[in-house]
Amino acid sequence: MKANILLVEDEENLHETIKLNFEMEGYEVTSAFDGSQALQAIANEYFDLIVLDIMLPEIDGISVTENVRLNNVETPILILSAKNTSVDRILGLKKGADDYLTKPFNLEELLLRVDKLIEKNKRLQTKAQLTDSYIFGNNTIDFKAQIATNFNNQKIDLSKKEVMLLKLLIENKNEVVNREKILQMVWGYNVYPTTRTIDNFILNFRKYFEQDSKEPKHFCSARGVGYKFVE
Repeated sequence: MKANILLVEDEENLHETIKLNFEMEGYEVTSAFDGSQALQAIANEYFDLIVLDIMLPEIDGISVTENVRLNNVETPILILSAKNTSVDRILGLKKGADDYLTKPFNLEELLLRVDKLIEKNKRLQTKAQLTDSYIFGNNTIDFKAQIATNFNNQKIDLSKKEVMLLKLLIENKNEVVNREKILQMVWGYNVYPTTRTIDNFILNFRKYFEQDSKEPKHFCSARGVGYKFVE
């Protein structure tokens, strides 16, 4: 699957040059030209990387970065900026940016940094690869066979998507996984009209594995954000 980059740059000629080069490298690119557009895109879509100018109309890049991190979005952020003092770099990194490149920059260096950040993000996504089976709360999941046995010793046939979602939640146990990331990682969508599908899957998991589905202990909701698996 192609990596999806959000490019936030208000200078149109530079924006088009960067976008063209990203696309020539095989990336999918979503464009935003101010901070408000950027935050809207981030709320609606999963990205593998955000490339962000600091001096933007409406909401500046530092505020966008801060907002992203306050909402627990872990997408890597590469700041592009004409501000080249150490104070500016430190501020950007403190607010949550992963890298900082000053303008004017070498295009080859930009592409190299982008590639490294995307690869690092991919490794983090698979940081806790599971074995073929997993046990929690007297429930056993056999991922390879797509079968579970619950606390009542009932056998449950799992669909491929159920297995993928269970793996994603368990690999990120005790951490909230947002809905956009779930849809991207399990369904492969970039833009989604609804997230009701995920809600239905979680309801099924609670019926399968929770002793009291109305008071879940393992599959917990984070209102307005996503879901968390607790062992």
